[in-house]
Amino acid sequence: MNNLKKVGLFIVINILSIQFCLAQENVIIPDLEKIPAGDGWTVVNREAKLIKEDGQTSIYFKANNQQGGIAWLENFEFNNGTIEVDIKGSNTKGGSFLGIAFRGVDDSTYDAVYFRPFNFDSVSNQKGRSIQYISHPEYPWYKLREEHPGQYESSVNPAPDPEKFFHAKIVVEKPKVKVYVNNSSEPSLVVNELTDRTGGKIGLWMDFVSDGTFANLKIIPLEN
Repeated sequence: MNNLKKVGLFIVINILSIQFCLAQENVIIPDLEKIPAGDGWTVVNREAKLIKEDGQTSIYFKANNQQGGIAWLENFEFNNGTIEVDIKGSNTKGGSFLGIAFRGVDDSTYDAVYFRPFNFDSVSNQKGRSIQYISHPEYPWYKLREEHPGQYESSVNPAPDPEKFFHAKIVVEKPKVKVYVNNSSEPSLVVNELTDRTGGKIGLWMDFVSDGTFANLKIIPLEN
């Protein structure tokens, strides 16, 4: 290889390295270990417990009433981008609803994508009711199911084990929301947002009496 080719190769490698570093810098990994102490997080209607096992750190949330719960990430505004997280619920019929809230204004105004693990191993994923998009307070799940059947909820294929962690990737590029499960190349759900909000808070979301566990939260904002 002559000197000119070596110089060219060196320049290309350095450009790729710079691009990789920039991409890495754009990845935000919130510290879940701070949730129980409320350091940088606001926990609503849940008790949070840190769990370390099998080399993984996760946060277990226990319901302390019959209301929904959220752990809001403080001092962070999310517009467009990708949210990735590992979630573990349970195969408890009507008792496990877990996901991610975004476009959050307060405890009652937000969008969310959530999962019903108890439907994962049901016949045909309980007729397409394993994953759900909502936009509170105007569009709760029951209103969307009644007025737009099958449009804002879907099955997950292949279906995850309802008692184990599964990986969720939520891609938000207004107005489109796409949800991928367990590194599938095909989205399990694709919807158009039902809010005009362009930004807001992100939170770990649980409905009704749901307990649940979250790990490996990663946020990749989309640069405008």
